[in-house]
Amino acid sequence: MPSVTSSGIPIEVRRSAKRRRTVNAAFRDGKAVISIPGHFTTAEESEWVQRMVARLEQRTAQTRRPDPKNLGDELAARAAELSRSYLGGAARPVSVRWVSNQNSRWGSATPARGTIRLSDKLQGMPGWVVDYVLLHELAHLIEASHSPAFWRLLESYPHTETAKAYLQGAAYASARGLAGAMGEDQGAEDTDEEGPGS
Repeated sequence: MPSVTSSGIPIEVRRSAKRRRTVNAAFRDGKAVISIPGHFTTAEESEWVQRMVARLEQRTAQTRRPDPKNLGDELAARAAELSRSYLGGAARPVSVRWVSNQNSRWGSATPARGTIRLSDKLQGMPGWVVDYVLLHELAHLIEASHSPAFWRLLESYPHTETAKAYLQGAAYASARGLAGAMGEDQGAEDTDEEGPGS
């Protein structure tokens, strides 16, 4: 039985005497956690762990394939919502779009033109991380530099520090050629299935 998923995420199997028939799988705390009934044999455990890990990976792959036709509209709507929620609607970009030519930055803004560009490398990252980058660029439309006034604009966003740390980790991994899905922000949808004898 593998100890990591095909994308390198550690697998943790949890046996429970209370669990009678269902098998559950979810990404939690950077691991693929598979919960099985305590009475499962080693063969049943191996079969169900492999099956549920495959389902988790399939679900993750499906959620990371957005429709490119709708991305621009969704991004503009999200920018407007973030501006209203955290900047009192003061940031009003003329355009917000994904770009594939930003290799050293997650996003950029041109205040004079009111444009925001986000690196397509953000696609598939947790929504709160993308929101942080988008909000960061929206704040640049108000305050161009990284002055104390700029950082005050981001104080009300609850995930600022966590998102910055996440992006630093992603940049570190990318610079070293490390690949693999990060299990954060997954697990909101657990995968359950009935085990044998159900």
